[in-house]
Amino acid sequence: MNVSRSFISRTGHWWAGALLASAVALPVEAHEATITALFKPDSAHPHLNKFTNTTPSSGYCESHASQCEGDDLFSLQVPIQFHSRAPILADHASQRQGAMLKAPANWRDLTVIHESTGDPQRIRIRIAGIGTRAVTDDVKELVGGAEDYRIAHNRLWGSSWVYAPPPCDYTGSGFYNTNYYEFFWKTPMVGACAKQAKYNVPWLRFDYLDFAYELETPDPLKMSAGHYTGSLTYTIGPNGDFDFGDVLLPSDSALTLNFNLDVQHTLKVDIPPGGEKVNLVPAGGWQSWLQAGRKPARLFRDQTFNISASSRFKMYYECQAWSTFDCTIKDALGRRQVELQVFVSLPNGLTDPSGQPVRHRRLKSGPEGAQIFQPGFYVDRTPGVLHFEVSKEEVEWMLRQPNVASPYTGSVTVIWDSEI
Repeated sequence: MNVSRSFISRTGHWWAGALLASAVALPVEAHEATITALFKPDSAHPHLNKFTNTTPSSGYCESHASQCEGDDLFSLQVPIQFHSRAPILADHASQRQGAMLKAPANWRDLTVIHESTGDPQRIRIRIAGIGTRAVTDDVKELVGGAEDYRIAHNRLWGSSWVYAPPPCDYTGSGFYNTNYYEFFWKTPMVGACAKQAKYNVPWLRFDYLDFAYELETPDPLKMSAGHYTGSLTYTIGPNGDFDFGDVLLPSDSALTLNFNLDVQHTLKVDIPPGGEKVNLVPAGGWQSWLQAGRKPARLFRDQTFNISASSRFKMYYECQAWSTFDCTIKDALGRRQVELQVFVSLPNGLTDPSGQPVRHRRLKSGPEGAQIFQPGFYVDRTPGVLHFEVSKEEVEWMLRQPNVASPYTGSVTVIWDSEI
């Protein structure tokens, strides 16, 4: 979500009368922001099975991208202002009577739901940093004069806004002018981070809410392709999730974060040219039968294929002709038929639901008998094998009539289906 940043003139104290007039306004609505994330398998990094945060950064992480990348943080700036409802008195005893910031730094769980299947998935978020622009009158005037504005700001609040009071942590970020100071603090835990005024402050305004967040997303390989949506609402105001003390009142009473996770899976199977025609033969060919009358133990053919998969899928086959469980192939006159069995071996990284490797696993006909397989990581153009086989018993039946030669033919359609 792109959020425009508030603007104040560098001589912001000219606005003091209007600001004081609006300080008694009560929050009347919730502000919304959207967080988006995408999973799309990357053949260059097949083991990187995680979502990419696609939310455009605003605020702190937009201007300090390198610091956020190192901590795996993302930030949003929302136009929620905080206005003092009364002056802040020098050396106030309660931190709630001054400039206080408290963020919901604990992990919160929420559920996102697939748009069509209703599949629920859990995600987690925590607010990992908070900041704003603190605006008041000319700070030199408030402290009765100072060598420069940096010193004046420090005198007014006891120390620089750059240095966060505990339990917040320093980020090194800060920018000031005659009447404001921009800052950003990390929030490793829940707790009030407060500044005590050393001089009377007739009014104070926080221009916006800038927050960084950490996001934990589900394993995308266990999710269906499509969009998942959900939302989480934080309260804002005294004793709320975002708590700025008892003096600073927000322009909005809540912040709703809308989540949109986009899962774009890959399931692709490539059969080599000519692989659609399968000739079943005995081990070593037909010479032992033709020359020595040695019956073949079975007829078979292994057909390789290349598979790319980032999601669960099911496999089964459809038959041109079938018996109780398997497809059949028939002789030229259609009078004799034998059962054909189909097996599959899948490459490393693809397992059954119990996590077992798939080696010569028998497939079944029809979607009701489908076998389900799942990836442990993105498998990209990796070879698997289809095994077609006529068993020994069936071969013996084919050869019972001596001196009767006939081809047996039939078709089998093997199906890889990502819709589970």
